[in-house]
Amino acid sequence: MATSRQVLCLCAFLSLPHARAEPIRYSVIEEGESGSVVANVAEDAGLAPAQLSARRARLLSEDGRQHFRLDPATGRLVVAERLDREELCGQSATCTLPFELLLANPVQFFRVEVAVEDINDHAPVFPEERVILKIVERSDPGSRFPLEGAQDLDVGSNSIQAYSIVPENKYFGVDLGSQVKGKKYVELVLEKPLDREEQAEMDFSLIAIDGGSPPRSGTTQIHIVILDVNDNAPSFSQELYVGQVLENAPEGSFILRVVASDRDAGVNGDISYQISQAGGQSHSAFKIDSRSGEIKLTKPLDFETAKNHELSVRATDGGGLSTICRVLVEVVDVNDNAPEVMVNSFSSPIPEDSLPGTVIALFTVKDQDSGSNGKISCALEDQLSFSLRPAYKNYFELVTVSALDREEKARYILTVTAADAGSPPLTTTQTFTVDISDVNDNAPVFNQTSYTMYVRENNVPTVLVGTVSAVDADMGSNAKVTYSLVPAHPTEQPPCSCISVNSENGDVFVLRPLDYEQVRQIEVTVSASDAGSPPLSANITILISVVDENDNAPVVLYPSQDSSSPSSELVPVSAEAGYLITKVVAVDADSGQNSWLSYHLLRAADPGLFVVAAQSGEVRLRRSVTERDAVKQKLIILVRDNGRPPLSATAAISALLLSDFSDMRLTHSNLATEDEGISLTTYLIISLVFVSLLFLVSTAAFITHKVCKRKELKDGHVLYGANNLQSNLADAAAAGTLPHGFCYEISLTTGSGNSEFKFLKPILPSLPPQLHATGGVTNNEQDFPCGPLTMEDIAPDNHGMRSAEQFNSLSLK
Repeated sequence: MATSRQVLCLCAFLSLPHARAEPIRYSVIEEGESGSVVANVAEDAGLAPAQLSARRARLLSEDGRQHFRLDPATGRLVVAERLDREELCGQSATCTLPFELLLANPVQFFRVEVAVEDINDHAPVFPEERVILKIVERSDPGSRFPLEGAQDLDVGSNSIQAYSIVPENKYFGVDLGSQVKGKKYVELVLEKPLDREEQAEMDFSLIAIDGGSPPRSGTTQIHIVILDVNDNAPSFSQELYVGQVLENAPEGSFILRVVASDRDAGVNGDISYQISQAGGQSHSAFKIDSRSGEIKLTKPLDFETAKNHELSVRATDGGGLSTICRVLVEVVDVNDNAPEVMVNSFSSPIPEDSLPGTVIALFTVKDQDSGSNGKISCALEDQLSFSLRPAYKNYFELVTVSALDREEKARYILTVTAADAGSPPLTTTQTFTVDISDVNDNAPVFNQTSYTMYVRENNVPTVLVGTVSAVDADMGSNAKVTYSLVPAHPTEQPPCSCISVNSENGDVFVLRPLDYEQVRQIEVTVSASDAGSPPLSANITILISVVDENDNAPVVLYPSQDSSSPSSELVPVSAEAGYLITKVVAVDADSGQNSWLSYHLLRAADPGLFVVAAQSGEVRLRRSVTERDAVKQKLIILVRDNGRPPLSATAAISALLLSDFSDMRLTHSNLATEDEGISLTTYLIISLVFVSLLFLVSTAAFITHKVCKRKELKDGHVLYGANNLQSNLADAAAAGTLPHGFCYEISLTTGSGNSEFKFLKPILPSLPPQLHATGGVTNNEQDFPCGPLTMEDIAPDNHGMRSAEQFNSLSLK
C-alpha cells in the first residue's frame, strides 16, 4: 500500500532539553498491511541508523498500544498491525496516532504524529431496513417528513453525500434536512398532494450514496400509508436537549425529560415517545418513559469510554404523525481512576561509584480522568540518595543525587507515589528495588597494627610461628585477600628467604633453623592484596623474635686450652689460705640464664688444697701449703652454664709449688724432659704397632703352614712368658678395644728372660684440651711407682678409656 509522509518541522526545539519543539508528522492510509513502511524516522530526526541501536531507541505511546515499530537497522518506521481508522478514532474528522521516539545516553525525545487517512471501506447503513410513514391525505405540497438518515463510518468525502429515491416517485422527493451539531438529517418532501382514495399505500427505496471512489451505497425500504386527515404533527419544545449525568450515577438515575405537544385533539393528540437512534452508538444504556418522556439510565456510564451520548427521540401522535428531536447526554467525569505508572526502563544493579545524576529508571504516568482529576504529581518517599526529575511531558527520571556506598547500604527500596488532584485524591505507588553492585574501593585492613611472633632457635624447618589476618569490606573477588612478603620500601632488597607466608590463610612459617647467636630478630613486611581490578593492598610489619636455646657450651678464654699441655701457675710455698692462684675466664654465646656461668673444682691431686669461687672463677688456696704437698698440682675446673639441660666445659690448670727460683728452673727442665719423652714415646708406639702387625702376619702364615703339615711348632719364644699377653694385646689392638689415647713403652732387659712394660705417659690428642692429663718421663721412681701389671690393670673402664690418674699409677714389669 502506498504511503505518504510529511515532515513539518525538523529544527525547532521545545524548552525541554530532551525534546523537539515540533513533532515529526506523517500520514498513512488505513487498512495498511503489517510491515508497511511509513517513513524513515531516523533520517527525519537527524540520526544515523547506528545510533538507534547504540542509544536503545524505542517507541512509546500514551495508550500503551504499539501501532508502529522501528527497524533499528534502517531507521524505518513500519506498521505493526492493521490500522482501522474507524476503530481508532470513530467519527472524528481527524485521526492522529501520537507517540514518542525515546533514545538513551543521553535521554532524548522526538514527538511523532501519524495521521491515519480514511479510505472508503464502509458503505452507508440505515438503522432500519423498512420504514413505515403514515401521512394524511391532505398534507400540503412541500410538507417535509423527517427520516432517520443512514450512517457511514467513513468521514470526509467518503461519508454520505446524497440520497435518491428508486424508482422515481412523482409524489415525493428527498432532501437533506437541517444540521444539529453538524449532523445531517434526511427529509421526504411531498411534491404532489396525496389522495387516499386513489392510492392508499405506496413503496419505494431510499438510497444513500457516499463520495468514495468507487462510491458505496445503502438502501432502506419506505412504506407510505396514507391516512385520513390528521392535520398537526407533534412538535417538541426544542430541537436539541442537553443533559448531564455523573459517570458513577447508578442505574435508574434521571437524566432529562423531553416534551412534545400536538394541537390535534383526541387520539390524534395523544403523544408517545421512543428512542429511535443513538447516533451510531448503542442506546441500551438509556430508556425513555413512552408517556412522560423521562430519560433514565439503564446501566452506569464511563467517561473514559465515551464523553457524551447522542440520542434520537421520536414523538408520535395517535394519528401516526411524528417528529424527531435530538438529545445530547454529557457524561461528567468523576475521580474514579487512579494514576497509572508505566516503567519504560529500569537499571539494577548499579555500581556504587555511579556519579550523581545517573538515570536509574524512566517511567511515565497518566490518568484517564480529565481536568483536575487527571493532573498527576509524583513524589519519592524519604530518600536522600535519589530524586525524581521531570524529563518530558508526563515522563519522569529516577536519578542519583549523591555518592553511593555499597558497604554502608547494599540495597535501596524506593517508593514512587503518583497522586492526582481529585477530591479525594487517588494514588498509585511504584516500588523500585535498586541493588548496589560492588566496586573495589576498599583496601584490606589487618586486625592488628603490628604483629610480634616468637620462634625458638634451632627450630624445625617450616615451623608455623603465627598468622596474620586481614579483611576487606568489599564483596566477591574484590574481598578475596591474598598474602605475600614484600620489601618495606621499593628500593630495598627482597624479603628474607627464611620466612614464608601462606597466600591463602596468612600463616607465617620459618623455613629453616635459626641461630639466636647469629640473628636475634627478623622484621618482614606482609602485604594483603585483594583480587579487584586494579587490586588494592595494605602492608603490615611482622617482628619475629628468636628465643634463645641453651645450645652453646661455655668457652674457656683463660687459661688457654689450645696447647697440648696445660698452663702452669707458680705458687710460693709460703702462700697463705686465700692466695689467688689464677682466675678462669669463660664466656657463653647464649643469653639470659643460659649464659650464667658457675665454676666448680672437678678434679685435683689434693682437693683440700684449692677452692674455686663459683661466680668469679677465681682459684685460691683453701689452706696454707705444707711440705707434704706435691710440687706439681693438677687441677680440672668445670665451667657450667645455667641452661636446661646445662652445658659445661673444663679447664686444666697446673700449679707449681715453689720455694725459690732454682726450683722454678728445675721445674722447667723437667717439663722439657717430659716434652722430649712425649716425642720419643710416640715413635716407640708407632714402631711397636708396626712390629706387632708384622709379627701377627708372620705367625698366622706359620700356623697355617704347620696345620697343613700337621706338625707342632718346636721353636722357642722371643718374649718369655709374654706370648699370651702379646697375643691378647695384639687382638685387642686389632679389635680396637685398647684406648688409642695412650702410649706405651716396652723395654726388654737382656738376659733376664722377662718382659717389662714401662708406662711412659698417656697422650690424648683426640680429647678436648681441658681433659688432657699432664705427665712426663722421669727417672724419679717416686713419680712413677712400679709394680706388677695384670690384665685387669690395663683393661679399659666401661667407657673404653682410662683416666690419667689410673695410668699414672700403673707400670708393667
